[in-house]
Amino acid sequence: MQIAFQPGEVIETALRAVAAELPGFGPEFDPAVRPADPRFGDFQANGVLGHAKQSRQNPRALGQSLLDALLASGQLSAEAVSVEIAGPGFLNFTLSPSYLLDWLRAFGSETRLRAGARRENNGRFVVDYSAPNTAKEMHVGHIRSTVIGEAIARMLQFTGAEVVRDNHLGDWGTQFGMLIYAIKQSGYDLDAPHDNPIGDLEQLYKQGNAAYKESEETAVAVRAELVKLQQGDPENTAIWKRITEVSWAAFQAIYDQLGIAFDEVLGESFYRDKVDPVYASLQQHGLAVESEGALVVFHPEHPRFATQPFIVRKTDGASNYATTDLATIQYRTHEMRADAALYVVDSRQSDHFEQLFLTAEKWFKAEGWKLPVLKHISFGTVLGENGKPLKTKEGSNVKLRDLFKEALERAFAIVTEKNPDLSEEDRRHIAAVIGIGAVRYADLAQNRTSDYLFSWDKMLALEGNTAPYLLYAVARIHSIFRRAEANPGDFADNTAVDQLETEAEQLLARKLVAFPAALQQALSDYRPHFLCAYLFELAGTFSTFYNAEKVIVDDPTIRARRLLLCARTLTILETGLHLLGLETLERM
Repeated sequence: MQIAFQPGEVIETALRAVAAELPGFGPEFDPAVRPADPRFGDFQANGVLGHAKQSRQNPRALGQSLLDALLASGQLSAEAVSVEIAGPGFLNFTLSPSYLLDWLRAFGSETRLRAGARRENNGRFVVDYSAPNTAKEMHVGHIRSTVIGEAIARMLQFTGAEVVRDNHLGDWGTQFGMLIYAIKQSGYDLDAPHDNPIGDLEQLYKQGNAAYKESEETAVAVRAELVKLQQGDPENTAIWKRITEVSWAAFQAIYDQLGIAFDEVLGESFYRDKVDPVYASLQQHGLAVESEGALVVFHPEHPRFATQPFIVRKTDGASNYATTDLATIQYRTHEMRADAALYVVDSRQSDHFEQLFLTAEKWFKAEGWKLPVLKHISFGTVLGENGKPLKTKEGSNVKLRDLFKEALERAFAIVTEKNPDLSEEDRRHIAAVIGIGAVRYADLAQNRTSDYLFSWDKMLALEGNTAPYLLYAVARIHSIFRRAEANPGDFADNTAVDQLETEAEQLLARKLVAFPAALQQALSDYRPHFLCAYLFELAGTFSTFYNAEKVIVDDPTIRARRLLLCARTLTILETGLHLLGLETLERM
């Protein structure tokens, strides 16, 4: 049996080949190979039961015939894997200790893991995430899109996909008339130094919005500023550009803390001159119709959208999200050459994206264009301890800069208490990795479609499924190598180890070999929490191993074997945490 990054794929390939020639199965049979309950083996093929029900055959007898044919075929080496039948035709596969050791040798570094995970022709993905509005501070509502989107982008790249990170800023629309009006009325100097310029812009927008509602005379003046901007007035255009620059500087400070860099920052403004052809094409193909002064698309075949219009041009002739989103899909298809576009946006926008994708599908079909795969990666809400969306005491959204500042302060207090002898510089660095990592991981560890409760105590705890726990596990393994006066990299090509002996050693090896399956599961529906759960379980399995088996012993063979297991655990923990966007530490 070949040493593959994903042993389950080798097993599945063998089963498919055997089943294609076996009476009662055929080439359409899906063996459904997946990681098994550790009590029963490493992988389980449970496709026999469903196939037996469809074909009205005895599942146990069918499973036995598949097992017999597999063993007779010689496609899987008996020295590498054993297989047993259980229940109604389930096939349980257990990798041998020698195969486990060979796998650990084959994938001894993050570089080798990346090479093993690579899939050819994986496609070009545009990942649309974060997307704050200019002139407003990023708040806790942006954290989920930002960290989930970045984790997905990293995992896709790890498996060989070409990824374009696109930050689709909200940088155009009616709000800029209000903001420009307020800036002019207040005399606010965008070029002068300010303590918190984006916070000032947010307050100025509120003033402009309030003024707009005061009287019709003021509303007319506000709308006039917007029209001037839309028509390219030099003064208003210069103000708008400066607003964008000030906003991006504030956003970049957040992204720097998270270690995020975008390939494209194409906001709504980029598409403002691309919407007229969208209107024309939709009307030409009879997809969009005039309704009460607006241009809309109906989907009569859909149970909800038959009467709920998708408005692509408002009654005043202005474009909206629907229009720019359609223009964006066209641009990503023809200019970015996207095979898929993933939209990491909260679940409240589900109806919008469903209508958008339906409209795009019909539009592209009418034009004869190939539509990329479009997927809305939805997520739930961050809740406070009262079970409601997390807010400040004053009832406003928690700003990300304030959230990160508190995370750093809390982490620094913990690090100082645990390691008072470290220099302040070292404590600040450790606190930054732990604090930002804790906020990030607490989000990623949740099933993205669920709401979750924000709790400082839980996310900064050194126990449980938290960033500090996993970061400590990494630092602990580094400390083992320091005590052993060895380097983890020395074990990348270790050939001195010839077997895994104890139960604890083999259990840890089996957990390490499960990494590819965990990564595959996390990417199957873009749910990073599956990778978080795996890393937490791996750290626990390592702790069990370390408590059961002394690593730094006199016997060189035992010492080498156990240090090899430590090195591989370190590699996979660090690789997994890096995929999630977390930095790691050698000391805590």
